[in-house]
Amino acid sequence: MTAGFALAGRTASEISAAVEAGVRSGALSAGAALPPIRAAATQLGVSPATVAAAYQALRQRGIAESAGRQGTRVRPRPALAAARGQFRLEVPEGTLDLASGGPDPRLLPDLGPALARLAAAPPPTGYAGGTGYAPLRTAAREALGREGVDAAELAVVGGALDGVERLLGAHLLPGDRVAVEDPGWANLLDLVAALGLRPVPVRVDDAGPDPQGLADALRAGARAVVVTSRAHNPTGASVTAPRAADLRAVLAAHPDALVIEDDHAGELSVEPLHPLAGATGAWGFVRSVSKPFGPDLRLAVVAGDAATIARLTGRQRLGTGWVSLVLQRLVADLWGDPATAATVARARAEYEARRAALVDALRARGLTVTGRTGLNVWLSVPDETAAVARLREAGYAVAPGALYRIATPPAVRITVSALDLPAIPALADAAAKAASGALPTPTA
Repeated sequence: MTAGFALAGRTASEISAAVEAGVRSGALSAGAALPPIRAAATQLGVSPATVAAAYQALRQRGIAESAGRQGTRVRPRPALAAARGQFRLEVPEGTLDLASGGPDPRLLPDLGPALARLAAAPPPTGYAGGTGYAPLRTAAREALGREGVDAAELAVVGGALDGVERLLGAHLLPGDRVAVEDPGWANLLDLVAALGLRPVPVRVDDAGPDPQGLADALRAGARAVVVTSRAHNPTGASVTAPRAADLRAVLAAHPDALVIEDDHAGELSVEPLHPLAGATGAWGFVRSVSKPFGPDLRLAVVAGDAATIARLTGRQRLGTGWVSLVLQRLVADLWGDPATAATVARARAEYEARRAALVDALRARGLTVTGRTGLNVWLSVPDETAAVARLREAGYAVAPGALYRIATPPAVRITVSALDLPAIPALADAAAKAASGALPTPTA
């Protein structure tokens, strides 16, 4: 238990509210252990069942998680607005940020020309957004169709995670099991917890999710599976054609399962797409634009079966209504602009060169690393906390693997977005020292 925090309350709701207040104020930090159920019950003068119910409510709201024999602890990134910066990865001044995971701003398209063209065109008027922007939908259908995804039914949402959340909400209820990649996207793992869903980990290798692991998860009751098509975050995996065939064979035995594919890299990926779309009766394929065009462009298109897309758009109309038509028009313009396509192609080649060079340099130093495609590499280490601290001392901020993994061994994620080619040998040397336990020499 963190010093300065005292558990309080007589009912399950009061106890959970006290913990929530502690997390919000910063008195309870990420990873802080909550008192054992029986000890807390004795301290508060309530029954163990009352404390257990409070902890269960915290887990269902994505604030706490089970830590096995260590009991219950605050999640690394709880679903709760807390003290500013409390659950963000700290990047000290003068440290090279290889932890944040975003694209390199130097490689993003210039939005100025597209915005100028937008300003010169007559703006839409009235509440017409519910029908969407036809040129965007046409461009999306053509692009996805060329890669083997049936996009006859299409929705526009506010980014990849928004699309995934809406797809899960269209079919699942709190308590349902979801097969997730392990390691997997940290935001997805946090979202699953916040929705009250139960994650079932499926091991990932360079070719994507393990078919046997997926089969085991589905037999264990998983009603949905979320798969990253390419540029997997954090490992750089990409679903190959043979692996897609194996996964389709597994899914054929579970026709009622919901299959969600996240293709966040899109045009930035050097790997061809091998989709699972249509492998079951309920599916959704999400293509976002934040990585190739810029993080502030919160837009994704979702293709899926008719029932799923109808549920998604119906619920959307009862809430936000639609994604801004200004944003839809901007993305449609970028998708059709040859200059933007050329910029994205240059970025794709640059990311590929950086990632491949880093993987080669780390392997040359005897380290175990994966990173087949995308913006990240996954470096195995014996001790995450020590490796992160040592690399920070050497001038590099990397992300601890605990944010991304459930049952897989320790590792750190290194993002190549801010990494220039000449800097790679020094980083690889520092990583080798950090992974071996030696203290690196701080940079000037």
